[in-house]
Amino acid sequence: MAIRRLALVIFATSLAVIGGAFYFEYVVKLVPCELCLKERWAWYAAIPLTAIVLVSRPSDRKGWLTLGFAALFLASLALALYHVGVEQHVFPGPAACTSPSLKGLSVEELTKQLLATPVIRCDDIQWSLFGISLAGWNALASLAMVALAFWSWRRRGRTA
Repeated sequence: MAIRRLALVIFATSLAVIGGAFYFEYVVKLVPCELCLKERWAWYAAIPLTAIVLVSRPSDRKGWLTLGFAALFLASLALALYHVGVEQHVFPGPAACTSPSLKGLSVEELTKQLLATPVIRCDDIQWSLFGISLAGWNALASLAMVALAFWSWRRRGRTA
């Protein structure tokens, strides 16, 4: 796959993912947690990066870009999988957005901790489709972009 076609697919997918995130935030009224907002970073970054590739002069020597896109979405995949793990209580999430342990707390300590707890927690699944949360769907989309970028790189004969 030529770098321009790859960039076009990533550009369109990134717009769709960010558009979907905004739809869920502003139309469905789901408030994103701290991890949800961080998961958008790779998609935000991909939009101007792919736009630059699309408007630049074509070149056969841009194979390194495919690996850059793969690395970008590999980071997105790792963050999304971490968020899924937090949602499934496999491991603790960031202190800013997970529920603290309430065992053995006095009434004063409990009140203080409840008042400091954010409204939107990273370990709560607000929406899912076919049993997959939004973080899970982000992981699948990121995995698809990683696979597409690696496939494109491999197909190009690993030219740098």
